[in-house]
Amino acid sequence: MNFLVTGGAGFIGSHVCEQLLHDGHRVWAFDDLNDFYDPQIKRRTLADIQSLGKPFTFVFGDLCDANAVNALFATVKFDQVIHLAARAGVRPSLEQPALYQRVNVEGTVNILEAARKTGCKKITIASSSSVYGVNAKTPFAESDPIFSAVSPYAASKLACEALGHAWHHLYQMDVAMLRFFTVYGPRQRPDLAIHKFTKLIAAGKPIPVFGDGSTARDHTFITDILDGILACTRKEFGFEIFNLGESQTIRLDKLISLIENALGKQAIIDRQPLQPGDVPITFADISKAEKLLGYHPQVKAEKGIPLFVEWFRKNGGLK
Repeated sequence: MNFLVTGGAGFIGSHVCEQLLHDGHRVWAFDDLNDFYDPQIKRRTLADIQSLGKPFTFVFGDLCDANAVNALFATVKFDQVIHLAARAGVRPSLEQPALYQRVNVEGTVNILEAARKTGCKKITIASSSSVYGVNAKTPFAESDPIFSAVSPYAASKLACEALGHAWHHLYQMDVAMLRFFTVYGPRQRPDLAIHKFTKLIAAGKPIPVFGDGSTARDHTFITDILDGILACTRKEFGFEIFNLGESQTIRLDKLISLIENALGKQAIIDRQPLQPGDVPITFADISKAEKLLGYHPQVKAEKGIPLFVEWFRKNGGLK
């Protein structure tokens, strides 16, 4: 099949592209290589994918440029779209809320419309656990009411979910919305906690710790996320929302301890106050994904953190 992966040069997108290629599909990656983090990292990732010698095409373009999106869809008849491209991160969205709405919401509309106009009926879209906000109930289930977003990023992802439902309802598109829970692993973005902490601890520099270390996240290894994404491409649902997490929470202080043990080096803690937009816990109820996708995550943090540190060391912390 012909797959379009938006954000294909990024952390999750690059892994998706590689797996689709290994599975025998033809893949187009659409990415603007923006400077949210060093574009050279993305270029090296693209070079790695291109070196596989598989039917892979990179298309440089901006989601917000409807003409560029439409031109791509006019050139290739896509069987499926995996829409991962977005402006990411809770804290950066506080500084540039309009940018987040433009890229994440308008960009998603451009992809949905291009797919509709060209008869591409199936699209898998990245959402986020951040849509749950400060949820009183744990673990978080897809059926929970979600009216408590606490960041522009979360609000933009909620809007994307609503748009996906609208295009399904109006045009009978098959849409799967995936709420990712704190993904980590090889190629993880350098701004995210596990990568940032590993790099700073390895260099003997202080790590910024917001709060007392009691906040907890459902850290999910990239191979488990990949399994969930690909399972969505193999079935039709109409419209469904799925949590993709490890269904295990790790406190921040415990996470730091796991990184210290894997590195064999103690962290220097720079204690800072909790940040606006942060939530105390994320915790996925994955029973729906288990039932409908056959999703069974395998990599707990005790295994995943050493795997990440091993990759970090092999790559000199550059990727």
